[in-house]
Amino acid sequence: TALPNPNSGIDAITLADGRHLLVYNHSSQNKVRTPLNVAISTDGKNWIQMLTLEDEPGAQFSYPAVIQSSDGMVHITYTWKRFRIKHVVLDPRRF
Repeated sequence: TALPNPNSGIDAITLADGRHLLVYNHSSQNKVRTPLNVAISTDGKNWIQMLTLEDEPGAQFSYPAVIQSSDGMVHITYTWKRFRIKHVVLDPRRF
């Protein structure tokens, strides 16, 4: 894939509609953990950046985990500024 990643953790799932969803740090600088983005793919090879969850210079947003619940919503958790865990809920029908 052509998506940049600074040697940081990622997570991905296949959505109920067959698309693939990836949460990753969209940066080519090693050990830079911002921004944290969501990308979508229909084939697992070509990705479209859909959403920026976090983007703050100097901050770290890392170790994402993602699931799709039975109601179809996507739940993403990640380390927020190395201080706490943040939980975000997305509706995949919106992208």
